[in-house]
Amino acid sequence: MAAAPAKSYCFKVVLLGEGCVGKSSLVLRYCHNTFSDRHSSTFQASFLTKKLNISGKRVTLAIWDTAGQERFHALGPIYYRDSNGAILVYDITDEDSFQKVKNWVKELRKMLGSEISLCIVGNKTDLENDRNVLIEEAEAYTTSVGAKHFHTSAKMNQGIEELFLHICKRMLEVAQAEEAARESDSARMGRTRRGIQIIDDEPEPRSSGSCCS
Repeated sequence: MAAAPAKSYCFKVVLLGEGCVGKSSLVLRYCHNTFSDRHSSTFQASFLTKKLNISGKRVTLAIWDTAGQERFHALGPIYYRDSNGAILVYDITDEDSFQKVKNWVKELRKMLGSEISLCIVGNKTDLENDRNVLIEEAEAYTTSVGAKHFHTSAKMNQGIEELFLHICKRMLEVAQAEEAARESDSARMGRTRRGIQIIDDEPEPRSSGSCCS
């Protein structure tokens, strides 16, 4: 008997944060394993893809790297709408960039709800001696908003694979929970159509999250 084809998923992930925190460097290191010390500002947004196989499930990541300059902030909703996950990046040497991450969290929760998977990333750990954001403060805040905190260095290629693998697994969990809920609803409706009345004490909550598959 032929094996069933592997299930395929497509997830949209957006990177948000201030300019110069290293968003583009993280994406380029992850997708192409390249790094440049020369800074090049991202204007509006760039788009890259990455294909993975996680526990027999094929995953395509559509990664949106957004501009960090303040004048492009209003364009944020254009890029993060319909996102399954968001990676919020700050520079560990820049306290203001960490505070701006908090604003992004508030905005994403307001616009997309709790279904979007969030990771908060302290980048440039190769500059640890110049750190201005306390690790304890960053991790406590991250926990308080139900996200996961990572320490990364695009220059040293540290923590990046773990970051993207975690957010992929989290998005898979959300997608599979939604699938299970839909299958449960379909089965319940099928039993009703066959003449069996189903009475629930309370209606089951339904997920409003979305993914492309």
